[in-house]
Amino acid sequence: MNILIIDDEKNIRLTLCNILEDEGYICHGSGSIEEGLAQLDSLDPDAILLDVKLPDGNGIDALESIKKSLPQIPVIMISGNSNISDAVKAIKLGAFDFLEKPLSLPKIKITVKKALDFYAMSLKLMRMQADSERDWKMIGQAPVMQELNALINKVAPSNAKILIHGESGTGKELIARLIHARSNRTDKAFIKFNCAAIPRELIESELFGYEKGAFTGAQARKKGKLEEADKGSIFLDEIGDMELAAQAKVLRVIQEGEFERVGSNQTHRIDVRVIAATNKNLPELVRKGEFREDLFYRLNVVPIESPPLRERVSDIPLLIEHFAVDLALELATRVKHFSPAALKRMQAQPYPGNVRELRNIMERIYLLCDQDILEPDDIIPVLPGAASSSSSDAAFWQESIAFAEKKRQFEIRYLSTQLKLHGGNISRTAEALGLQQSNLSRKLSELELHS
Repeated sequence: MNILIIDDEKNIRLTLCNILEDEGYICHGSGSIEEGLAQLDSLDPDAILLDVKLPDGNGIDALESIKKSLPQIPVIMISGNSNISDAVKAIKLGAFDFLEKPLSLPKIKITVKKALDFYAMSLKLMRMQADSERDWKMIGQAPVMQELNALINKVAPSNAKILIHGESGTGKELIARLIHARSNRTDKAFIKFNCAAIPRELIESELFGYEKGAFTGAQARKKGKLEEADKGSIFLDEIGDMELAAQAKVLRVIQEGEFERVGSNQTHRIDVRVIAATNKNLPELVRKGEFREDLFYRLNVVPIESPPLRERVSDIPLLIEHFAVDLALELATRVKHFSPAALKRMQAQPYPGNVRELRNIMERIYLLCDQDILEPDDIIPVLPGAASSSSSDAAFWQESIAFAEKKRQFEIRYLSTQLKLHGGNISRTAEALGLQQSNLSRKLSELELHS
C-alpha cells in the first residue's frame, strides 16, 4: 500500500518512512504542498500524512483540496505547534486523525493501520452500493415502464400493502425492492420469503420462527423471516402457493401486527410492511377456495402489474446493453456489442420467460459466441428454436414413436442443454426455467440425469 508523507522536515519524513516500510508499506516523501499534490495522481496513495505548517502554505487548506478530489483517501494531520481550533477544523474537513509532535512511533503505526482499514472498508461499501444499484435498477423507457415507475414513487413512502401481479420473469422482486428502497424503511431490512420454494410443512416455522423442542430437529430457538423484517419490509413471493393455515396467520400479522412462534403461546408484536407477489390469478383461487378472500383484499390495497416484455419491446436494446456490461463483469471478459441488425433480431425473438429469459439468452451468447461485435448470423444459432431447423432435429420431430417415449427424449435433451448452459447448477437452472428446485431435482432423478 502506498503512503504519501508531506512534511518539510527531512528527518521526520525519513523516520516515518523507515518505521512504516518496516510494516510493509511503500512510502513516498514530499517537502511541500505543491510537490505533494503533484504526486497524487501518479502515486494513487492509500493514505496521506500531512503536516499543518509547510513553507508554501497551510496544510489544512491542502487537506480541503485533497478531500475535494479524493474524498475517500484517509488523511492524518501532524503538527508541532497547532491549537485546538486547527484540530477541530481539520476533523470537520474530513481528516482521519490529528497527531501532535513529537510523534509517538507506536501510535503512528496504529493510526496508519486504522486509517488503511477504514479506507478498505469504505471501498468495499462503495462496491457493494454500486453492485446493489446495478442489480436493482429499473431499466426501461417504454410508456408502461414510465407509468410503473411513477406508481412506485407514489406508493413507496406510505405503509400501504402492495400486491404485485405479473408473469414469471417480469421483475416482480425488482419492483418490491424499489418500493422498499424509496420508502421511509430503506435503512431497515428487506427480507424475501419465497412461498413456492419452501415445502408446505416448513412454511410456518420458516416464516414465524420456532421454539426449542417445537418439533424434531428444533434444537434451539430460531427467529422467523417476519422477526428479521421487523421495522422493515417482507416480500412474500409467490403468495398464491401459500397453504391456507399459513395464510390465516399472515392475515393476523397484517390486521393486528401479532404472531406466535411455532411451539409457543407467547405473542410477539411486529411492525413490518408486507409486499406480496404472484403470477397466479388470485381472484380465481379465491373462487375455488384455495386462497383466503379476506387476505386477498388485505394485500390488494395497491395492486401493481409487472408488464411482460412483449409490451415493452422498445426496451430490449436498453436491457441488452445493461446485461452486456453486467455479464462482462461477471464472466471477466470484454463487453460484446450488437449491430443494429442483431438488435432488431433480438427484438423479434419471442420471450415467454420475459426479462429473465432475455438475460439467460444473453449469458448463452456470451458463453457460445466468440465475436465482440455480433451480427444476426452470429446469434441466430444460439437463440431458442434455432436448433430445430437442422436435419437431425427435423428427423427427431418426424420420428413416429409412442408419445410418452418422445416426451421423455425431449425432456432429456432439453434439460441436459439447460444444465450445461447454467454450469450444472440445479438452483440456477430451476430459477431460469421457472421451476421449483425440488421439482427439477425430482425430474432429473426420474430421467437419470446428473448435473
